[in-house]
Amino acid sequence: MRVGLERGLLDGFERALINNRLSMVYQPKVRLSDGKLVRVEALVRWEDSRYGSVPPSRFVPLAERHGLIDPLTQWGLRTTLRQWLAWCGEGLDTCLAFNISALSLQHLDFPDLVERMCRALEVPADRLVLELTEGATQPLIKLMDTLTRFRIKGIGLAIDDFGTGYSSLMQLRQLPFTEVKIDRFFVADAPESRDSRVIVKAMIDLAHGLGLTVTAEGVETAEQLRLLRDLGCDVVQGYLVAAPLEPERLAPWSAALPERWNELLAA
Repeated sequence: MRVGLERGLLDGFERALINNRLSMVYQPKVRLSDGKLVRVEALVRWEDSRYGSVPPSRFVPLAERHGLIDPLTQWGLRTTLRQWLAWCGEGLDTCLAFNISALSLQHLDFPDLVERMCRALEVPADRLVLELTEGATQPLIKLMDTLTRFRIKGIGLAIDDFGTGYSSLMQLRQLPFTEVKIDRFFVADAPESRDSRVIVKAMIDLAHGLGLTVTAEGVETAEQLRLLRDLGCDVVQGYLVAAPLEPERLAPWSAALPERWNELLAA
């Protein structure tokens, strides 16, 4: 039964990828110091006629196991870069964050491929940040040269879900990251839990000491927002700020952000 389900999901996903039936949504990231939109995280969505809304936690591992992660990554990057151009045409200039699989980094020419995509669409490479989960980075120390080439090209690197793995400090010391993303687990009860506050503060101070910016994920309450501001966090994302948005909704959302930001902090 389970094998049949995976086969069905795989066939459906492959058809969706080939026939361009995947879509992208974008979750805003807002700077705490002034409430300005600084980046959006691109997220792939798949709605299937048979299986309904299939989460990335299901189809991304499937793509990794069956050799589809590279075409998925290239489709997602190309779609996101083209969307950046459309936003620029509307007068909205922001940066992009895109999640990549550790498997993609095993290709020595992957940094060159990403750079060529940016050049072909005339998107400045420094507008792009690639995000890797902390668990995925553990074997990536062997791929230091690949990651360093991204940095040389001006492309940022973020370590996602920071604090949930076993070798966090090693990753920060050895890999050329530009950003740390604090996992929502620590953010959730930080206003009520002294231990969580101490951990979040330590993460922020550590990252800043290494010259990295800090983004907090999963911000859902005004209390979390104000606490993160007081602790010196740089950027926040989460449903309090905005759920992932369809591309056409970002510009109007951004235009309304200044007034709404003041309301969030005052809540």
